[in-house]
Amino acid sequence: MRAPAGRENTSNPDDTMSIPSTPSATSSSPPPSASTRDPAQGRLLLLTAILFISYLCVGMSLPVVPIFVTGQLGLGNVWAGLGVGIAFLSTVLSRAYAGTQSDRAGAKSAVARGLVFYVSGALVSLLAGLLAPSPWTAYLVLLAGRLLVGLGESLVGVGIIGWGIGLVGPACSGKVLALVGAAIYGALAVGGPIGLVLQQRFGYAGVMSVGVILPCLGMLAIWRLAGVPAHPGAERPPFWRVIGQVWPHGTIVCLQGIGFAAIGAFFTLHFLDQHWRFAGLGLTAFGGGFVLVRVLFGHLPDRVGGLPVAIGSLAVETVGQALIWSASDPVLALVGAFLTGLGCSMIFPSMGREVVQLVQPHLRGTALGGFSAFQDVAYGLTGPLAGLLADRAGYGGVFLAGAGAAAAGLVIAISLRRAQTRSRP
Repeated sequence: MRAPAGRENTSNPDDTMSIPSTPSATSSSPPPSASTRDPAQGRLLLLTAILFISYLCVGMSLPVVPIFVTGQLGLGNVWAGLGVGIAFLSTVLSRAYAGTQSDRAGAKSAVARGLVFYVSGALVSLLAGLLAPSPWTAYLVLLAGRLLVGLGESLVGVGIIGWGIGLVGPACSGKVLALVGAAIYGALAVGGPIGLVLQQRFGYAGVMSVGVILPCLGMLAIWRLAGVPAHPGAERPPFWRVIGQVWPHGTIVCLQGIGFAAIGAFFTLHFLDQHWRFAGLGLTAFGGGFVLVRVLFGHLPDRVGGLPVAIGSLAVETVGQALIWSASDPVLALVGAFLTGLGCSMIFPSMGREVVQLVQPHLRGTALGGFSAFQDVAYGLTGPLAGLLADRAGYGGVFLAGAGAAAAGLVIAISLRRAQTRSRP
């Protein structure tokens, strides 16, 4: 009797030695590779790599732009901060456009346009370097370039998410979002040091030139890559009505983002204020916990649901932030940063998975664009607001506020989980 094809493909190669040489046996193909069995997974990894490469443009510029503004242009720290932050403002304000573009024209179109904006932003920023003898003219040109980079960031990020979910299906949306987050945070982690090295060796122009080249590599990578179906003719409610469906989940992401932003902005200053050693290890400890959970438990939202994972994660983040606030020595504070990383890691993909389940397929890009904006708001506003708090309550008060924000997110997640349980038959 001839064995089923599935059994032939999964049989041990040693077992085939006892099969007589028949036409059916000799013509059977060898077991396919992992990429052959599931080409969508390979494409998803390629999209993740494209996101990582493009996001390096953001990461490389973060330390370089302030140096250019204060050093070459001779402007103050406030203008340097605006030069960095205006890109994130552009990202927030363009999330609705990016989501609509992904839904109507297709995720591939959104990614391609975003990469073009990345290139344009880097070229305009490069022009600002050539205008350095006229500081204010150069600065205004730089702001224009940063606005373009922020728009590119929005389109590429939302497009990659929509493309990835279209490839592997909404049931694996948690995995897609986990990979997207790993690519973004990984690019931010290595982009800063790469940018500084390039700036030291080739100057500001060298950094921006690399920022032109990297998105071009992304465009070459997606040129022949198949996209996913768009929904150009589907009926669309107003953007704010879509936001009304997902705002509780976005609020949770916003509240958890405060802890990360607090560590990024004030952990080193807190250590210096306490006269502690190892001030530069805060983001390292956070990143270690963040990556560890993404690698080991990135599958959990798809397996057990987004809200249970978010509830556990927010509880851990709350403890981590409270530990930094109450720490009497640097080791405890670093443990708190590590726990914050553990907690923050899976909240965005967990809530993103819930958002995908709430909306119709033709609204996924719009919903995810609005959902992502909540995290952008947390990163953009935490710095200045926490700075005002630090002036009045000390740096420790910033982390107490971070613990309170995570606890508030935990309460919302628990209430959503209870409502979800009651709605089930």
